[in-house]
Amino acid sequence: MLKIRLNCCLILILLSMSCKEKKETAESENSVVSEVTMSPKVTFANDTINKKVEVRIEGNLFTSYVYDGQTPKPILYPILTKSGKTVTRGFPFEPRPNERTDHPHHAGLWLNYGDVNGLDFWNNSYAIPADEKHKYGTIYHQEVVSMNENALTIKAIWRSPDNVDLLEETTSFVFAEEGNTRSIDRTTTLKALQEVSLKDNKEGMLGMRMTRELELPSDKPAEYTDAEGNVTKVKALNNEGVNGNYYSSGGLTGGDVWGTRNKWVKLEGIMNDEDVSVTIIDHQKNEGYPTYWHARGYGLFAANPLGQSIFSEGKETLDFKLKQGESTTFKYRILVHNGSALSKEAIDQSFKEFNQ
Repeated sequence: MLKIRLNCCLILILLSMSCKEKKETAESENSVVSEVTMSPKVTFANDTINKKVEVRIEGNLFTSYVYDGQTPKPILYPILTKSGKTVTRGFPFEPRPNERTDHPHHAGLWLNYGDVNGLDFWNNSYAIPADEKHKYGTIYHQEVVSMNENALTIKAIWRSPDNVDLLEETTSFVFAEEGNTRSIDRTTTLKALQEVSLKDNKEGMLGMRMTRELELPSDKPAEYTDAEGNVTKVKALNNEGVNGNYYSSGGLTGGDVWGTRNKWVKLEGIMNDEDVSVTIIDHQKNEGYPTYWHARGYGLFAANPLGQSIFSEGKETLDFKLKQGESTTFKYRILVHNGSALSKEAIDQSFKEFNQ
């Protein structure tokens, strides 16, 4: 009888230990699962009829890679925050009330330059008269190379008006979202198909044209002259709802950011009662790092590492060149944030991660 009782006790102890081990294992497994954060799903849809690749995160539109030729370069357009606010200007494709209609070549997010073997790729648009077109270059989309996970890779050709291919472009866009911050990592490699000179020029290089709300308030008209001597007048408009401001890594704000070197610049404002910002981050391996900033109050937000003599008032000169067969790579990160002010510490951390 005693032997039976001892055996029963032993069985109960073993069962208790087994249950405890299973519980601890289950808790451990649950703990691991709770700590795993799946990256938001990025999907691509190549619309070959309308010539654009839609980029969605968890089914919501982030942007589109547009290669329909309405602009003489491929662009990302429009660009939206996670909350659905459009941070890029609508004109010239989808004009919105009270926005500016100057500089028709400012559309979405793009990369080009104002002097490539004497040709102006930056200012080219539908507004250039036919008898002036010989001064301007065009970037022609060639193919969508791949759409893998969160990366879109394309090829394009920088071509002269007399059909001479100057540069072969390979660009990879990596799209992501973390919390309320969406990001675009753009890596563009330019390979010289001829000997190519990119003379110091104000008009460059990675550019965005921002929505009216993110412009800097101004009650004065202004005039801007491009490298060809063409004058564009920027009218004074009603400033209602306009509240953007620039903040640079070097501590500068507002219009003082223009023509200065910084490793990043943030443009921040309020859209429909929500904090919204767009930050462009430079890469330390880029030619001309840290880049000069061609950041205007009227909504042009651009990083120009090659126009050094213009921004330094002649104290520096680059006049960048590539021999036939040589290549150079430019990397930029764009952060699109909503719902709060994106702190300097958060941007510095993103810069550090991007530059690893």
